[in-house]
Formats: sequence, C-alpha cells, structure tokens
Amino acid sequence: MHTGKHYTFTEVLFWTRRDIYLLLIVAAIPTALYVFLDWKWLALPWLPVALLGTAVAFVVSFKNNASYDRMWEARRVWGAIVNSSRSWGIMVKDYVTNKHAKNPLSEAELQEVHRVLYYRHFAWLTALRYQLREKREWESIYKTHNAEYKNKWFKVEEQNSHLADALKPYLSTEEYEAVIKKTNKAAQIIALQSAHLRQLLDQGLIEDFRHMDLERMLVELYNQQGASERIKNFPYPRQYATLNLWFITIFIILLPLGMLKEFEKFGQGLIWLNVPFSALSGWIFTTMEKIGESSESPFEGSANDVPITAISRTIEIDLREMLGETDLPKPHQPQNNILV
Repeated sequence: MHTGKHYTFTEVLFWTRRDIYLLLIVAAIPTALYVFLDWKWLALPWLPVALLGTAVAFVVSFKNNASYDRMWEARRVWGAIVNSSRSWGIMVKDYVTNKHAKNPLSEAELQEVHRVLYYRHFAWLTALRYQLREKREWESIYKTHNAEYKNKWFKVEEQNSHLADALKPYLSTEEYEAVIKKTNKAAQIIALQSAHLRQLLDQGLIEDFRHMDLERMLVELYNQQGASERIKNFPYPRQYATLNLWFITIFIILLPLGMLKEFEKFGQGLIWLNVPFSALSGWIFTTMEKIGESSESPFEGSANDVPITAISRTIEIDLREMLGETDLPKPHQPQNNILV
C-alpha cells in the first residue's frame, strides 16, 4: 500500500518505461514508412480508430472497477480479522479463569494458558499471510513488471524468509512439528485452538456458554480465512483479462495509423508529432491496464496491495499488550512510502 500523497514521476516512469519504449517504436515504424517510402495506404480514417478507443476505454474501466472491488473486499476482510483478533484477545483473557475450575491454576499458570492461546493466534496470522503471499500462475503476468520495482523500492518479508522459521516462536515443538507437515497450516492451527478449548472446558477453566462463544469466534476466523482464500485462489476471469489485453494491443497498433492524416494536415514536418502523441495516448491505456492488473490480486505483495504484514504486526502488538508484555515488536514502517 502506498502511504504517500502520490507516486513520484520517477516511480511511474520506472514502472512503465518498457511500455513507453515499445509504444514509441510502434508509432515510429508506420510514421517512417509513411514519410520515407510514401506508403500512403497505411493511413486510416480517424473516426473508426476513435470509436475503437472509446470501446477499449469502457473495457479497461470495467476491469479496473472489478479489480478495485477485489482489493477493497480484501481490505474489509482484513479489517474484520483485526476486530476478531482483538475480540479473541479479550475473550480469552476474561473467559478463561479459575471460576469453575476443578483444579484451580496459579496466576502464573493461568497467564501461561492465555499466552499459549494468544501466541497460537499469532501463528495463525503468520501462516495465513504466508499462504496468501504464495505465487499463483495467473499472477506471473504482472509479477514480471513488478519485480524490478519491488527490488528497487521495497521488500516483502514473506517472500524473503521461510514460513517454517516464522512459525517457531509461536508454537510448541509438538504443535510445530504437527502443523508444518500440513498443507493448509492456518486451518490446522485453528483446529489446535479448538482442541485446546475443549481441554479447558473439561478442566472447568471455561464453562459451556463461554466455550460456545470462543468456538464461534474460531468459526468467524475460519470465515475470514476462507474469504481471503477465495480472493487469492479465484482470479479475475481469464476470458475478460485476455480480451482486455488483445483489445488494447489492437488499439495501440491502429492508433498511429489513424493519427497520420491528422498530423499531416499541420505540414509535412509536423507529421512526426504522430510518434510522441500516439505513444502518449497508448501509454494512458497500457498504464490503466497495469493498474487493473496490479490491483487484481491484493495479497500478492505489490505496491498497491493490502498491507497484511503490517496489519498482522499491529494485531500482535495489541494482543501482547493485553497480556501485559513490554518487550514488543516494532510496528512495520513504510519503505519508500510502500507499506506491506
């Protein structure tokens, strides 16, 4: 997520420079052929090209709106995770008590039970965000043009470290060895939470109604995990993405042909203005296409994504403060105005 007022001109040029080079070449070739070889048949009437551009603009707008909806839904889901995590924290602390315990625990032992439930929740957050950062085949089309930008301006923690190392501080040795072998580690960690709650119920550390409330909270966390996985694992429909790309490509090729006659009207020498103006017009369409693509997968780890790493750290700080801990991790800070 970009935290500044806007992207700088340098950042935008760096991100789109390959498109600019290609657009200049696509515009320069027909212009040179028209001028030097007198290929007048290359020129197209401007009206049909303009109509095509209008149609392409609608298609690009549709994709960008759909991509924004996916990104905003992802942010809403992680906003719900923040609220559910805080609710989980206060429920664990105030529900798990010695009030109905068959064998009351000492204050230190009770504090340890709270700590285990809190830290297992941190493990769930960690496993979930690592799973959401995994690459999908349909993401590769824009991972390529994001790679250089990402390496230059910011780094994504989950793509530069291993989940196995990140989980160790939050789980016991037995739980870690059990979870690390599973496919969906986040789902298994919630299952561990549920099993632990059942043990606490049997010990009388929570009674039936409080146990049901805590289990409902776990179900809610499952719902939020499922919503995140739905966005991650179901891409913007490929048929729309494919046609969108083809329409833009066709329009960019035809654009300088339609502008040839228009700039020739200003005089023979000014016909070369066709190159920069065609490139500029095409650049608007290709950049809008890239914006849609970079917003399509909001957990990928690009500059426009939901900052799930920073959100997870915020949750961890809040809950560890509830535990009374003072040795807290620092909040994640933006790197060159990019918060991940």
